[in-house]
Amino acid sequence: MAEAHAFDLNIERVLEHWPVAFALREFIANALDEQIITGTRSPTVSLDEEGRWHIRDFGRGLSYEHLTQKEDPEKTSHPSVIGQFGIGLKDALAVCDRRKVGVLLRSRHGDITIASHPKAGFADIVTLHGIVAPPSDSALVGTDVVLTGVHKSDVEQAQGYFLHYSGDRLLENTGAGSVLARASMVGPGRIYVKGLLAAEEPTFLFSYNITQLNAPLRRALNRERTNVGRTAYSDRVKDILKACTSSLVVGPLTEDLGAVVTGNAHDEINWKDVAIHACRLLQSQEKVVFVTAWQTGLDTVTYARRDGYRPVVVPDDIAQALGRQTDLAGQPIVDLGTYRQEWNDSFEFTFVKPAGLTNRELAIYGLTDTVIRLARVDRSRHGIGEILISETMRLNEAGSGQVLGIWEPAEHRVIIRRDQLRSAASYCGVLLHELSHAVSGASDNTMEFEDALTELVGVVVSEALAQLQTFGHGGSSGPLGVVHSDLVGDG
Repeated sequence: MAEAHAFDLNIERVLEHWPVAFALREFIANALDEQIITGTRSPTVSLDEEGRWHIRDFGRGLSYEHLTQKEDPEKTSHPSVIGQFGIGLKDALAVCDRRKVGVLLRSRHGDITIASHPKAGFADIVTLHGIVAPPSDSALVGTDVVLTGVHKSDVEQAQGYFLHYSGDRLLENTGAGSVLARASMVGPGRIYVKGLLAAEEPTFLFSYNITQLNAPLRRALNRERTNVGRTAYSDRVKDILKACTSSLVVGPLTEDLGAVVTGNAHDEINWKDVAIHACRLLQSQEKVVFVTAWQTGLDTVTYARRDGYRPVVVPDDIAQALGRQTDLAGQPIVDLGTYRQEWNDSFEFTFVKPAGLTNRELAIYGLTDTVIRLARVDRSRHGIGEILISETMRLNEAGSGQVLGIWEPAEHRVIIRRDQLRSAASYCGVLLHELSHAVSGASDNTMEFEDALTELVGVVVSEALAQLQTFGHGGSSGPLGVVHSDLVGDG
């Protein structure tokens, strides 16, 4: 090509609302795409001594064929290139023309500038043309976009659209895209689509780069690639988070769970499926127990801490959903109910023989047969064998610690926690409670158990009243005298 030729771009003077930064964004996107496609080194953006800005890649070089507006199969088929969307090279040149920015596209294939000329065959219509001239440097590697009349702020604004220049740090890659640590927690989270900014999210914990687009997102992307609504990309962000396995992502997410209760959590953790995934993954990596805010003060949480569990506070609805979940290894999610069951399943009593009791404890323990007689409980009929004392006990369902006593029908025994021997009142009360289980065969909070307990208490009181009448208030003989003396002595 020995002389310059005018290439009609079929563009009149339009695009008045697009800033210079949009044109620069297109030039930068083309340079980054060329790097990705060709595997060459990273493009440069620099200012020369004459005040001209250069956007330079080191690929195959731009030619006049690229001025036609058509689908580029090389870009549409590549999973990582940016330039599948955007205003396009022709419109970028038109923005430069509109904004009085001088532009020169240099490569080994030729030098291209822009000028307005009458359209061939239609002299009354003036359109923008690319002026294609022989290359000023036939050995030039890649493409050098040379711009005059551009301010530094325009360049900074254009670079701000790209993940490449953002400073956001990669935390984890997934098939749908990547999770990024925001360069500054003061600024908003950012949503990139194939490395180009599409939206900002002030209340997001992370930034995201979506690399696999779904149909809603494709439909929502406009040529300007700005202000895309959350509904267009939220499903893709969820897909990215639910595919994450890194503690770099899961750790901050689960820390955010506790802030849901106070309303200070970031928006991602308010997506229920994301929160559940974070909990499942966290348990696969760490020994944790999931609790609600109101459970944090329960004694069972203290026991869990002693056993090496780290309590993780979750909202009530998440806690309820976790009861039906397993972690990534297939193990049931550990909430307080699961922990209590595991603790009880592995629990072993620490029995105390009478010889190991203090004199006071032994005296109160000696009331056992008296209470059973007062209650008129037939031990043989109900299969009640030993009444034992243990230092330790299983955890109760309320989460308030160890139960006071237990009836084990299979073992035909009642076991009472040692600290209940602190007084006759506490020991006898627990003993009557467990005898009611043995007599009724029913569990707590049932009508059958309540009826049995009421009957036993009534029998004991009636027997006590009868013996009071027989022996008198101050009498020391008979079983009631022993019980009465001890109760009075306890205050």
